[in-house]
Amino acid sequence: MEGASGLAPKSARMNRLRIATWNVNGIRARQQQFLDWVNEERPDVVCLQEIKASPEQVPAALCEMGDMAAYWCYWHGGGKGYSGVGLHVAREAVPERPAFEHPDFDYEYRIATVRLHRNIVVASVYVPNGGKDFPAKMRFLEALEAWVGASLAAGDQLVVCGDLNVAHREIDLHPKERKPTVIGQLPEERALFDRILGLGMVDVARALHPEDDGMFSWWAPWRNMRQRNIGWRIDYVLASAALAEQAVSCGVQAAVGTSDHAPVAVEFALKPAPVEADPIAR
Repeated sequence: MEGASGLAPKSARMNRLRIATWNVNGIRARQQQFLDWVNEERPDVVCLQEIKASPEQVPAALCEMGDMAAYWCYWHGGGKGYSGVGLHVAREAVPERPAFEHPDFDYEYRIATVRLHRNIVVASVYVPNGGKDFPAKMRFLEALEAWVGASLAAGDQLVVCGDLNVAHREIDLHPKERKPTVIGQLPEERALFDRILGLGMVDVARALHPEDDGMFSWWAPWRNMRQRNIGWRIDYVLASAALAEQAVSCGVQAAVGTSDHAPVAVEFALKPAPVEADPIAR
């Protein structure tokens, strides 16, 4: 049963974690769509990419008014009309403001992280598309691989969310979009994606829907590509293996918004943890 705020009671939320990620392609252009989506979905954690705004340029309503006041907000953008990520954590789930950070390899405001209870670290990531500087894209993916490896080695449970700008397998592309020499589908990009998964990460949506060949998250903004579902799957939720085993749903919300990307939402039914190991769950 939902509480008056629309959020589930705390006792029900302690063992449930809902995370949603969306490349909004400009937060100012989609302010109301974003608010409507959050108020409808009520994720515990919201990851955004391509906000295209500095913190000073983000409309105050997105954190200071209405239902978004129920979230701890972190905006990480440079305001140059591209890039930038956001992270928002429900205050009902995390009563005290959590630590928002970005790793040393961050450039162009492309990654932000937050640490939750149970050593769960969530990252909002926007990988360069590589069209203007493919080596920079590969360096970013290599640095992401190293960070994931170090985080897992330190005992963190990871959830890496966002626009990774790689169609991992052929099934992640509509047949009409399969072009093996195009950036986003290149063997070296896919090999790096494989290496990240090989560290102990799981592509949650694909694990739950292994044969869904129409599960796309990005569509070129012409010729009704979205309406015809001729697209790419380049927006992901990657979770460390033990956490991925607790995922009960993960899917693309293709009907949401006017960005060229659709949101992806995941829900984990977390196994109960001892109180001393989970100080927030009390």
